[in-house]
Amino acid sequence: MANLTQKEFQHAMELLAAEVGLQRLHDKLLRIKALVTRRKAMSVEKLADQLYLLSAGLRRQVPATIGFYAVWNEALHSKLGEEGEERLEKMAEKVNACLGEGDNIIEEKAAELDAALTEYEQALATAAGPELARMDMLLKAVPAVAVKLRAAPLSAAPATPPEA
Repeated sequence: MANLTQKEFQHAMELLAAEVGLQRLHDKLLRIKALVTRRKAMSVEKLADQLYLLSAGLRRQVPATIGFYAVWNEALHSKLGEEGEERLEKMAEKVNACLGEGDNIIEEKAAELDAALTEYEQALATAAGPELARMDMLLKAVPAVAVKLRAAPLSAAPATPPEA
């Protein structure tokens, strides 16, 4: 998995707070023991900083990391549904087919990878919006793919969903 910068993590928390509300996000994280204090969340930035420190930027397998991913996946699943997730899994297989040993990009499949990433991002952006789509991709990406994603412009959601 790619390591998010503190700024990227803060943006992910802002997206989550926009989806579920800051206080509700704080309450969910408390309920699943991802936070160590019951103090109300003063701001998304402070909540993000606290979670980032507790989870070491989502690199440690601790309640803060598990809690973040649980809330993130719940928010995304509500937008995608079961069918949408299955469709994205098939698209993710195309991305993974372009990766070799050590999760490096296979040079001969670089163009195929770009096409697969674009297809995946557009499908996800249609359901969840371009910013959530990009952040979800960064959260799941191996480091080599994360570099490509960070360098690429944000995809706009297509006007109509693609046919399945």
